[in-house]
Amino acid sequence: MEPVTHFLTGACIGRAGLNRKTAYATFAAVLAAEAADLDVLWSLAGPVEGLKHHRGITHTFLFVPVVAAAICGVVWLVHRWRQHHLARRPRPAPDPESSLPPPQAVRWGWVYFTALLSALSHILLDWTNNYGVRPFYPFNPRWYEGSIVFIAEPVLWALLFSAMLFPWIFGLADREMGARRQPFRGRGWAIFALCGMVALWSFRWVQQDEARTLLSQQQVAVDPVQRIALEPYPINPFRWHAILETDGYYQTAEISTRTGLIDSEAPRDVLYKPTDTPAVEAAKRTFLGRVYLDWGRWAVVRDVGQMTIPGTDPPQLPLDRTWTAVQFSDLRFDYAFRGNGGSTDTAPLSGWVYIFDGHEDGGEFMNGREQK
Repeated sequence: MEPVTHFLTGACIGRAGLNRKTAYATFAAVLAAEAADLDVLWSLAGPVEGLKHHRGITHTFLFVPVVAAAICGVVWLVHRWRQHHLARRPRPAPDPESSLPPPQAVRWGWVYFTALLSALSHILLDWTNNYGVRPFYPFNPRWYEGSIVFIAEPVLWALLFSAMLFPWIFGLADREMGARRQPFRGRGWAIFALCGMVALWSFRWVQQDEARTLLSQQQVAVDPVQRIALEPYPINPFRWHAILETDGYYQTAEISTRTGLIDSEAPRDVLYKPTDTPAVEAAKRTFLGRVYLDWGRWAVVRDVGQMTIPGTDPPQLPLDRTWTAVQFSDLRFDYAFRGNGGSTDTAPLSGWVYIFDGHEDGGEFMNGREQK
């Protein structure tokens, strides 16, 4: 998922009751919920390096205890800094009529457990969308994805934001009326948001299964189907993007579980499998090709001829040399509102390789950046 969902989920985990066990629980939960996405720093070494390591070792069960320990270290440093800062301040005389609660104790076992739980939530959240995770890497390099929630889900934002916003609003109202300040406000809202998240996942899981049933009851592709995928849309839990693979082509369709209708029209929704030219074979052996095919479970590799890669200049070669461009795209992200089967230069998450003389790597590109 995108960072906002991870951040808010961590905050809800901390406020669901763990913040009553130890100081810094919510702080540790938020940090741990976001920590795995530090793998984006790999993109500084190039876009292909970024793709190779995105949702890699930092998104594994092996690394979760390390993340939790690192977050405990950060919290300890913040705690030491606060102690040092407070020690330099003059201590006010104790006020027996003060309504403020005494400072909460730090229980490091609970801090570690909170960070551990939030780090696991990151893997679970990322599993729910169609990009996938490799939680058992490096022992098992297989990608797993639930494909039940879009990578940015406004319904989840509404649930999680409400868990943060309403306790704050009610707290303002209480202070206006002079009510005694309540510690650890918002526990019920946080639990409600987390339960709502699970309920949404369950509902979408049922709808995905319904879409699969509809697909099995209607012949969408003329030829025998080798495998299928069902990808979610944002907001609308009743709409699913279907991909079907046959021996010679890919067939896509839009399914509505609310109406029971399947929209699939040939040739608009048919993508014939491209020919493996020498340039395509050479591109598959490049660094980008190996990384992309390891990740792209529905990858399509096309020789697009002398087409300039978006964001680049055409190669300048002597007249006795030739060049061609090879495009890598993934049909999982071929939504109706985003592109058409990876057949356009705007297909999301595309990779490109220039091949010189039918065999030589002339440059690898993603998102307009070259892998040096």
